[in-house]
Amino acid sequence: MKILIAGGAGFIGSHLSKKLLQKGHYIIVVDNLITGDIENIKELLNKKNFLFIKADVTCNLKNIPKLDAIFHLSSPASPNDESPISYKKLAMETMLVNSVGTLKLLKLAKKNQAKFLFASTSEVYGDPLVHPQKEDYFGNVNPVGPRAIYDESKRFGETLTSYFVKKENIDGRIARIFNTYGPNMRIDDKRMVVNFIIQAIQNKPITIFGDGSQTRSLCYVDDLVEGLIKLMFKKNTKGEVINLGNPEEHTVLEYATIIKKLTGSESKITFKKPLPQDDPKKRKPDIEKAKKIIDWQPKTPLEEGLKKTVNYFKLKLKIFDKKIK
Repeated sequence: MKILIAGGAGFIGSHLSKKLLQKGHYIIVVDNLITGDIENIKELLNKKNFLFIKADVTCNLKNIPKLDAIFHLSSPASPNDESPISYKKLAMETMLVNSVGTLKLLKLAKKNQAKFLFASTSEVYGDPLVHPQKEDYFGNVNPVGPRAIYDESKRFGETLTSYFVKKENIDGRIARIFNTYGPNMRIDDKRMVVNFIIQAIQNKPITIFGDGSQTRSLCYVDDLVEGLIKLMFKKNTKGEVINLGNPEEHTVLEYATIIKKLTGSESKITFKKPLPQDDPKKRKPDIEKAKKIIDWQPKTPLEEGLKKTVNYFKLKLKIFDKKIK
């Protein structure tokens, strides 16, 4: 198959690109590298069944061969104000890629009669009043809050995808991705796992917003990629909206403690108050639908996945330090 991956040089997209290339598909990555990193796909650039196009999916894509499937993973995703790749700092880009970009890719899917997957997010549930979150929950989202740039543009991307499935007969589906971690996350991402690991490796204070009682459920990237592939290619998934995430729930303080132990760090755990506005207090997916429809659930134990991620960042920090020197 010829498969286009929008955002394929990003964290999740790069892992998806490698996995699908290993399966023998022809992979076309389109990425403007605003938040993606060419290093993530460097080993793929000379492969005969791989094509990289540096482009913005909000523009008309040119010289695209006939496609069988399109994964739309393009979008900034970090909510942290301190990150240069935060969706708050890239606000217009985030809103446009999830609206105009989604529309352009849906039209491309229609033209090619290709399968389509929109990578949505657990953030469409906002600060949820229902726990765990099921796909039929409409969410508790502030449409004018600081996170709305991402939340609402993803919700609109879902609406566009749903419209094209129902009215244009596109073979589309929506993946609501919960917190995911692993190698190829950027050092400057500033999300919880990245922050905690880097602070721990450097023996700096591990900083937690609030009192650390808020919960998250972390899915290792290899498991998430398997879920995306199954959701795209399993039969009878047209029009489905499915949560992809790990239902194993821990407090933020527990994650900090586990990462401190795994790194052998001397860091102290410190607390910043208050929590950022609209920051979810709880986050846990109900994945019964994923189990039933696509026969998927995560398999990687938390500590195993975190060890791999810690080792990645240890190496990354060494390379980063050498470049500075």
